[in-house]
Amino acid sequence: VQLQASGGGLVQVGGSRRLSCAASGNTASFLRVNVMGWYRQAPGKQRELVAAITGGGMINYSDSVKGRFFVSRDNSKNMVYLQMNSLKPEDTAVYYCNLGGTLVRTGQYWGRGTLVTVSS
Repeated sequence: VQLQASGGGLVQVGGSRRLSCAASGNTASFLRVNVMGWYRQAPGKQRELVAAITGGGMINYSDSVKGRFFVSRDNSKNMVYLQMNSLKPEDTAVYYCNLGGTLVRTGQYWGRGTLVTVSS
């Protein structure tokens, strides 16, 4: 399985950014039934859950992003998205997509991260 995240960059405080993650390399049915998640790692901190979504659309958000970030997926395209609004400096991190875990635990498949920098 390969995961490719994109959409990172520099954004001002209060701005928005949309991240995308494309999954490939396995059967479509495998991808669709598995949880896809977004995690992030800020400098000097541990990687943490941002949001995760099941194939059927159940979602879990970390408390720090609830109401600001929105995760979605397009099973027909094997894509997962993270819409980030009202960005704060503390959202600055490398964002990773993940496949195969649960709504609260990582799976074994990771993509390369994409850096989001929120400038004040």
